[in-house]
Amino acid sequence: MTDLRYDVCAVGNAIVDVLAPCDPGFLTAQQLAPGSMQLVDEAQSAALYDAMAPGVEASGGSAGNTVAGVASFGGRAAYLGKVSEDTLGEVFTHDIRAAGVAFETAPLTAGPGTGRCLINVTPDGQRTMATFLGAANQLSADDVDAAMIAESAIVYLEGYLFDPAPARAAFERAAEAAHQAGRKVAITLSDAFVVERWRAELLAFIEASADIVLANEAELASLFQTEDFEAGCDRLAALVETAAVTRGEKGSVVVSGDRRVAVEAYPVGKVIDTTGAGDQYAAGFLLGLARGKSLEEAGRLGSLAASEVIAHWGPRPQVSLKSLAADKGLTV
Repeated sequence: MTDLRYDVCAVGNAIVDVLAPCDPGFLTAQQLAPGSMQLVDEAQSAALYDAMAPGVEASGGSAGNTVAGVASFGGRAAYLGKVSEDTLGEVFTHDIRAAGVAFETAPLTAGPGTGRCLINVTPDGQRTMATFLGAANQLSADDVDAAMIAESAIVYLEGYLFDPAPARAAFERAAEAAHQAGRKVAITLSDAFVVERWRAELLAFIEASADIVLANEAELASLFQTEDFEAGCDRLAALVETAAVTRGEKGSVVVSGDRRVAVEAYPVGKVIDTTGAGDQYAAGFLLGLARGKSLEEAGRLGSLAASEVIAHWGPRPQVSLKSLAADKGLTV
Protein backbone atom coordinates (compact mmCIF):
# COMPACT_ATOMS: atom_id res chain seq x y z
CA MET A 1 0.00 0.00 0.00
CA THR A 2 3.01 2.29 0.28
CA ASP A 3 2.88 3.15 -3.44
CA LEU A 4 -0.36 5.06 -2.90
CA ARG A 5 -0.39 8.85 -2.57
CA TYR A 6 -1.75 8.88 1.00
CA ASP A 7 -1.50 6.59 4.01
CA VAL A 8 -4.69 7.92 5.62
CA CYS A 9 -7.53 10.06 4.31
CA ALA A 10 -9.93 11.20 7.03
CA VAL A 11 -13.51 12.40 6.70
CA GLY A 12 -14.72 14.42 9.65
CA ASN A 13 -16.20 17.49 11.26
CA ALA A 14 -13.91 20.47 10.64
CA ILE A 15 -13.96 22.19 14.03
CA VAL A 16 -11.97 24.86 15.84
CA ASP A 17 -11.49 23.92 19.50
CA VAL A 18 -11.68 26.40 22.38
CA LEU A 19 -10.13 24.88 25.52
CA ALA A 20 -10.35 26.30 29.03
CA PRO A 21 -9.85 25.01 32.58
CA CYS A 22 -12.84 24.67 34.91
CA ASP A 23 -13.88 23.10 38.18
CA PRO A 24 -16.63 20.43 38.48
CA GLY A 25 -19.04 23.04 39.83
CA PHE A 26 -18.88 24.94 36.54
CA LEU A 27 -20.06 21.85 34.67
CA THR A 28 -22.97 21.47 37.09
CA ALA A 29 -23.93 25.12 36.74
CA GLN A 30 -23.86 24.85 32.94
CA GLN A 31 -25.79 21.55 32.98
CA LEU A 32 -22.97 19.70 31.25
CA ALA A 33 -22.47 15.98 31.89
CA PRO A 34 -18.81 15.46 32.86
CA GLY A 35 -16.81 13.75 30.13
CA SER A 36 -19.57 14.06 27.54
CA MET A 37 -19.87 15.58 24.09
CA GLN A 38 -23.17 17.31 23.40
CA LEU A 39 -24.39 19.29 20.44
CA VAL A 40 -25.49 22.89 21.00
CA ASP A 41 -26.93 25.57 18.74
CA GLU A 42 -25.22 28.84 17.90
CA ALA A 43 -26.91 30.77 20.72
CA GLN A 44 -26.00 28.14 23.34
CA SER A 45 -22.44 28.09 22.04
CA ALA A 46 -22.15 31.86 22.39
CA ALA A 47 -23.55 31.83 25.94
CA LEU A 48 -21.20 29.05 27.08
CA TYR A 49 -18.23 30.78 25.45
CA ASP A 50 -18.99 33.95 27.43
CA ALA A 51 -19.16 31.96 30.69
CA MET A 52 -15.92 30.01 30.19
CA ALA A 53 -12.57 30.92 31.71
CA PRO A 54 -9.88 32.32 29.41
CA GLY A 55 -8.51 29.58 27.21
CA VAL A 56 -6.78 28.75 23.96
CA GLU A 57 -8.08 28.26 20.44
CA ALA A 58 -6.72 25.49 18.24
CA SER A 59 -7.88 23.82 15.06
CA GLY A 60 -9.38 20.50 15.99
CA GLY A 61 -12.14 18.12 15.06
CA SER A 62 -11.49 14.49 15.89
CA ALA A 63 -10.47 13.23 12.44
CA GLY A 64 -8.61 16.46 11.71
CA ASN A 65 -6.54 15.89 14.83
CA THR A 66 -5.81 12.35 13.69
CA VAL A 67 -4.47 13.28 10.26
CA ALA A 68 -2.38 16.05 11.85
CA GLY A 69 -0.87 13.29 13.98
CA VAL A 70 -0.31 11.08 10.94
CA ALA A 71 1.58 13.94 9.29
CA SER A 72 3.62 14.52 12.47
CA PHE A 73 4.77 10.89 12.23
CA GLY A 74 5.94 11.61 8.67
CA GLY A 75 2.91 9.93 7.14
CA ARG A 76 1.03 11.15 4.09
CA ALA A 77 -2.41 12.41 5.05
CA ALA A 78 -5.48 13.98 3.46
CA TYR A 79 -8.67 15.41 4.92
CA LEU A 80 -12.26 15.98 3.80
CA GLY A 81 -14.31 18.39 5.92
CA LYS A 82 -16.38 21.56 5.61
CA VAL A 83 -15.58 25.03 6.92
CA SER A 84 -17.20 28.37 6.16
CA GLU A 85 -15.65 31.34 4.41
CA ASP A 86 -14.97 33.14 7.67
CA THR A 87 -12.12 33.82 10.08
CA LEU A 88 -12.33 30.50 11.90
CA GLY A 89 -12.51 28.73 8.55
CA GLU A 90 -9.31 30.44 7.49
CA VAL A 91 -7.68 29.43 10.77
CA PHE A 92 -8.66 25.79 10.32
CA THR A 93 -7.53 25.67 6.69
CA HIS A 94 -4.18 27.27 7.45
CA ASP A 95 -3.51 25.01 10.43
CA ILE A 96 -4.28 21.71 8.75
CA ARG A 97 -2.30 22.56 5.64
CA ALA A 98 0.60 23.83 7.75
CA ALA A 99 0.59 20.45 9.50
CA GLY A 100 1.28 18.83 6.12
CA VAL A 101 -2.22 17.54 5.39
CA ALA A 102 -3.85 17.83 1.96
CA PHE A 103 -7.14 19.72 2.35
CA GLU A 104 -9.07 20.88 -0.70
CA THR A 105 -12.78 20.75 0.28
CA ALA A 106 -14.55 23.86 -1.00
CA PRO A 107 -15.68 26.18 1.84
CA LEU A 108 -19.31 27.05 2.52
CA THR A 109 -20.06 30.49 1.09
CA ALA A 110 -23.46 31.06 2.72
CA GLY A 111 -25.11 29.75 5.88
CA PRO A 112 -23.72 28.90 9.31
CA GLY A 113 -20.21 29.77 10.41
CA THR A 114 -17.32 27.39 10.90
CA GLY A 115 -17.95 24.84 13.63
CA ARG A 116 -16.43 25.18 17.05
CA CYS A 117 -16.08 22.89 20.07
CA LEU A 118 -16.03 24.44 23.55
CA ILE A 119 -13.97 22.15 25.78
CA ASN A 120 -13.93 22.58 29.55
CA VAL A 121 -11.15 20.65 31.25
CA THR A 122 -11.34 19.72 34.95
CA PRO A 123 -8.18 19.43 37.12
CA ASP A 124 -8.01 15.65 36.51
CA GLY A 125 -7.57 16.28 32.76
CA GLN A 126 -11.05 15.10 31.78
CA ARG A 127 -12.67 17.10 28.99
CA THR A 128 -16.34 17.97 28.57
CA MET A 129 -17.30 19.17 25.12
CA ALA A 130 -20.14 21.32 23.76
CA THR A 131 -20.07 21.42 19.98
CA PHE A 132 -21.70 23.80 17.53
CA LEU A 133 -21.24 22.01 14.23
CA GLY A 134 -22.07 24.97 12.00
CA ALA A 135 -20.60 24.51 8.54
CA ALA A 136 -19.15 21.11 9.49
CA ASN A 137 -22.51 19.39 9.20
CA GLN A 138 -23.00 20.87 5.74
CA LEU A 139 -20.46 18.39 4.39
CA SER A 140 -22.32 16.46 1.70
CA ALA A 141 -21.82 13.48 -0.55
CA ASP A 142 -20.87 15.89 -3.34
CA ASP A 143 -17.83 16.95 -1.29
CA VAL A 144 -16.39 13.45 -1.29
CA ASP A 145 -13.31 13.29 -3.53
CA ALA A 146 -13.39 9.73 -4.83
CA ALA A 147 -9.99 10.12 -6.51
CA MET A 148 -8.37 11.20 -3.23
CA ILE A 149 -9.96 8.26 -1.44
CA ALA A 150 -8.79 5.83 -4.12
CA GLU A 151 -5.23 7.06 -3.52
CA SER A 152 -5.42 6.40 0.24
CA ALA A 153 -4.50 3.13 1.93
CA ILE A 154 -7.01 3.70 4.75
CA VAL A 155 -10.09 5.93 4.78
CA TYR A 156 -10.88 7.01 8.33
CA LEU A 157 -14.43 8.02 9.23
CA GLU A 158 -15.40 10.04 12.28
CA GLY A 159 -18.37 8.66 14.23
CA TYR A 160 -19.58 12.17 15.06
CA LEU A 161 -20.74 12.39 11.43
CA PHE A 162 -23.63 10.11 12.31
CA ASP A 163 -25.47 13.06 13.86
CA PRO A 164 -26.26 15.28 10.82
CA ALA A 165 -27.99 13.55 7.90
CA PRO A 166 -26.08 15.28 5.04
CA ALA A 167 -22.75 14.46 6.66
CA ARG A 168 -23.79 10.84 7.19
CA ALA A 169 -24.48 10.63 3.46
CA ALA A 170 -20.93 11.86 2.84
CA PHE A 171 -19.69 9.25 5.30
CA GLU A 172 -21.46 6.48 3.39
CA ARG A 173 -20.29 7.79 0.01
CA ALA A 174 -16.70 7.79 1.24
CA ALA A 175 -16.95 4.20 2.47
CA GLU A 176 -18.44 3.12 -0.85
CA ALA A 177 -15.68 4.86 -2.81
CA ALA A 178 -13.02 3.27 -0.61
CA HIS A 179 -14.30 -0.24 -1.13
CA GLN A 180 -14.74 0.28 -4.85
CA ALA A 181 -11.03 1.15 -4.96
CA GLY A 182 -10.10 -1.82 -2.77
CA ARG A 183 -9.10 0.31 0.22
CA LYS A 184 -9.65 -0.26 3.93
CA VAL A 185 -12.38 1.61 5.80
CA ALA A 186 -11.77 2.55 9.43
CA ILE A 187 -14.29 4.14 11.79
CA THR A 188 -13.96 5.63 15.24
CA LEU A 189 -17.00 5.42 17.51
CA SER A 190 -16.05 8.92 18.76
CA ASP A 191 -18.18 9.13 21.93
CA ALA A 192 -20.40 6.85 24.03
CA PHE A 193 -23.21 9.39 23.69
CA VAL A 194 -23.00 9.11 19.89
CA VAL A 195 -23.21 5.33 20.23
CA GLU A 196 -26.29 5.62 22.42
CA ARG A 197 -28.03 7.81 19.85
CA TRP A 198 -27.16 5.67 16.83
CA ARG A 199 -26.39 2.17 18.16
CA ALA A 200 -28.41 0.20 15.60
CA GLU A 201 -27.23 2.32 12.68
CA LEU A 202 -23.59 2.14 13.77
CA LEU A 203 -23.72 -1.62 14.19
CA ALA A 204 -25.27 -1.98 10.74
CA PHE A 205 -22.62 0.24 9.19
CA ILE A 206 -19.76 -1.54 10.95
CA GLU A 207 -20.98 -4.96 9.86
CA ALA A 208 -21.55 -3.88 6.26
CA SER A 209 -18.74 -1.41 5.61
CA ALA A 210 -15.99 -1.24 8.23
CA ASP A 211 -12.69 -3.12 8.18
CA ILE A 212 -11.14 -1.38 11.21
CA VAL A 213 -12.81 0.02 14.34
CA LEU A 214 -11.33 2.26 17.02
CA ALA A 215 -13.14 2.72 20.33
CA ASN A 216 -12.61 3.26 24.03
CA GLU A 217 -13.99 1.13 26.85
CA ALA A 218 -17.10 3.25 27.36
CA GLU A 219 -17.94 3.25 23.65
CA LEU A 220 -17.45 -0.52 23.44
CA ALA A 221 -19.73 -1.04 26.44
CA SER A 222 -22.38 1.20 24.92
CA LEU A 223 -22.19 -0.43 21.49
CA PHE A 224 -22.86 -3.92 22.81
CA GLN A 225 -24.66 -2.89 26.02
CA THR A 226 -22.35 -4.94 28.18
CA GLU A 227 -19.84 -4.15 30.92
CA ASP A 228 -17.98 -7.38 30.10
CA PHE A 229 -14.90 -6.04 28.33
CA GLU A 230 -13.76 -9.39 26.95
CA ALA A 231 -17.22 -10.18 25.63
CA GLY A 232 -17.37 -6.78 23.94
CA CYS A 233 -13.99 -7.39 22.30
CA ASP A 234 -15.13 -10.80 21.09
CA ARG A 235 -18.25 -9.34 19.52
CA LEU A 236 -16.29 -6.57 17.85
CA ALA A 237 -13.70 -9.02 16.50
CA ALA A 238 -16.53 -11.02 14.93
CA LEU A 239 -17.63 -7.97 12.94
CA VAL A 240 -14.38 -6.50 11.60
CA GLU A 241 -10.91 -7.43 10.47
CA THR A 242 -9.09 -5.38 13.13
CA ALA A 243 -10.07 -3.28 16.14
CA ALA A 244 -8.29 -1.32 18.84
CA VAL A 245 -9.92 -0.48 22.16
CA THR A 246 -8.20 2.10 24.35
CA ARG A 247 -8.33 1.86 28.15
CA GLY A 248 -6.69 5.03 29.43
CA GLU A 249 -3.77 4.37 31.77
CA LYS A 250 -4.31 0.62 31.25
CA GLY A 251 -3.21 0.96 27.63
CA SER A 252 -5.12 -0.66 24.81
CA VAL A 253 -6.15 -4.01 23.40
CA VAL A 254 -5.83 -4.75 19.70
CA VAL A 255 -8.02 -7.56 18.36
CA SER A 256 -7.95 -9.39 15.05
CA GLY A 257 -9.81 -12.67 14.70
CA ASP A 258 -8.76 -14.85 17.63
CA ARG A 259 -5.69 -12.69 18.37
CA ARG A 260 -5.60 -10.33 21.34
CA VAL A 261 -2.63 -8.01 21.78
CA ALA A 262 -2.35 -5.99 24.98
CA VAL A 263 -0.41 -2.75 24.52
CA GLU A 264 0.86 -0.84 27.54
CA ALA A 265 0.36 2.90 27.88
CA TYR A 266 3.51 5.02 27.80
CA PRO A 267 4.07 6.70 31.18
CA VAL A 268 3.22 10.38 31.47
CA GLY A 269 4.57 12.62 34.23
CA LYS A 270 1.34 14.59 34.60
CA VAL A 271 -1.87 14.39 32.62
CA ILE A 272 -2.75 17.95 31.61
CA ASP A 273 -5.57 17.51 29.10
CA THR A 274 -6.97 14.30 27.62
CA THR A 275 -8.43 16.13 24.60
CA GLY A 276 -7.21 14.38 21.47
CA ALA A 277 -5.88 11.25 23.21
CA GLY A 278 -8.05 8.90 21.19
CA ASP A 279 -7.45 10.93 18.05
CA GLN A 280 -3.68 10.64 18.36
CA TYR A 281 -3.86 6.96 19.25
CA ALA A 282 -5.75 6.52 15.98
CA ALA A 283 -3.01 8.44 14.14
CA GLY A 284 -0.26 6.09 15.21
CA PHE A 285 -2.35 2.94 14.96
CA LEU A 286 -3.73 3.63 11.48
CA LEU A 287 -0.37 4.77 10.11
CA GLY A 288 1.16 1.59 11.49
CA LEU A 289 -1.45 -0.54 9.72
CA ALA A 290 -1.09 1.45 6.49
CA ARG A 291 2.67 0.87 6.57
CA GLY A 292 2.28 -2.88 7.19
CA LYS A 293 3.38 -2.89 10.84
CA SER A 294 2.36 -5.66 13.23
CA LEU A 295 -0.66 -5.20 15.49
CA GLU A 296 1.65 -4.65 18.48
CA GLU A 297 3.81 -2.12 16.61
CA ALA A 298 0.75 -0.21 15.42
CA GLY A 299 -0.65 -0.18 18.95
CA ARG A 300 2.64 1.09 20.37
CA LEU A 301 2.72 3.93 17.84
CA GLY A 302 -0.81 4.82 18.92
CA SER A 303 0.07 4.73 22.61
CA LEU A 304 3.13 6.89 22.06
CA ALA A 305 1.13 9.57 20.24
CA ALA A 306 -1.56 9.54 22.94
CA SER A 307 1.05 9.96 25.67
CA GLU A 308 2.47 13.03 23.93
CA VAL A 309 -0.85 14.82 23.52
CA ILE A 310 -2.18 14.33 27.06
CA ALA A 311 0.92 15.96 28.55
CA HIS A 312 -0.04 19.42 27.22
CA TRP A 313 -3.02 21.58 26.33
CA GLY A 314 -4.53 21.03 22.92
CA PRO A 315 -5.50 18.08 20.71
CA ARG A 316 -2.54 17.99 18.32
CA PRO A 317 1.14 17.09 18.77
CA GLN A 318 3.52 19.82 19.87
CA VAL A 319 6.65 17.87 18.97
CA SER A 320 7.54 15.68 15.99
CA LEU A 321 5.99 12.28 16.57
CA LYS A 322 8.43 10.85 14.04
CA SER A 323 11.36 12.00 16.18
CA LEU A 324 9.66 10.83 19.35
CA ALA A 325 9.09 7.40 17.82
CA ALA A 326 12.74 7.19 16.75
CA ASP A 327 13.80 8.01 20.30
CA LYS A 328 11.72 5.04 21.49
CA GLY A 329 13.12 2.70 18.87
CA LEU A 330 9.95 2.68 16.79
CA THR A 331 9.90 3.05 13.02
CA VAL A 332 7.04 4.23 10.81
